[in-house]
This record gives sequence, C-alpha cells and structure tokens, in this order.
Amino acid sequence: RVQLVESGGGLVQAGGSLRLSCTASGLTFDGYGLGWFRQAPGKEREGISYITQSGNAGYVNSVKGRFTISRDNAKNTLYLQMNNLKPEDTAMYYCARDTRAYFRSWGDFAYWGQGTQVTVSS
Repeated sequence: RVQLVESGGGLVQAGGSLRLSCTASGLTFDGYGLGWFRQAPGKEREGISYITQSGNAGYVNSVKGRFTISRDNAKNTLYLQMNNLKPEDTAMYYCARDTRAYFRSWGDFAYWGQGTQVTVSS
C-alpha cells in the first residue's frame, strides 16, 4: 500500500519556525522529483517548493528565502524547513511525488499525503 505521511505541523507564532517531514512507504522517492503544496481555507491547493532527483530546488516567490526543501533518499523522506513564518502561511501542507525526475509542471505530481496543518498566529 502506498502511503505518504506528513508530520511536523502545528501552531506557531509569527516569526517562528517549523520543520515538516514526509515519509513514504510502498513507493520510492529515489529517482523522482518531490514537492510540497499547501491549501489555505477557501483557496486552491498551490505548489510552493520542489526538489529534483538530483537535489535542485525551486520555490515560489512567497516562500523563497524563508523555506528550504531537502530530501534523504536513504530514509525515503522529504523535509521542509520553514523559517520566519507569517500568518499567510497558515494552510494544510501536503507532500507529493512527481511522476518525473525533473520538474516540469505542478500538475505532474501524484501520490499525495493526507497533509499536516500549519497555523501561524499574529
């Protein structure tokens, strides 16, 4: 059974930090791109960061300079270090595995986790 399980979310004050983790079972991360998405209340899910199979990372402007994506293929785990959090970062955060090794489109991601809630208070 394929499972991606996110953890590390919680309630934090503005300016604080959280580290999200995503561990997979039943499928491998090695050789594939990975990504983090988020969905705020009343909004569509958006891709915010990706990392290619070779470790190259990309970020949307709203999180660039504050968030860092990383991966550990040996542990089949994806991470998202989030610093200087803002109230507008409040959302459910999801990890996903790309169907490709290198990023082409947010629409190419499959195998989603159930999400972990991040709430940032002002």
